[in-house]
Amino acid sequence: MDFMEAILAFWPVIVLQLALMVAGLIDLYRRKTVKTLSLGIWTVIIVLVSIIGPVLYFILGRGEE
Repeated sequence: MDFMEAILAFWPVIVLQLALMVAGLIDLYRRKTVKTLSLGIWTVIIVLVSIIGPVLYFILGRGEE
């Protein structure tokens, strides 16, 4: 399997990752408060920890509005 075949095989996962990352970052920067960690650390987690990072933010990190 070459590079292009791999991308075509995994495009749904890639799109899901990008959508979660963008949604997580937008939500993070629109909120006034976050729980458990600082804004900078949540940014790093959302961007670098693949699909699990944004999911963790939505479950554990969202503060009250």
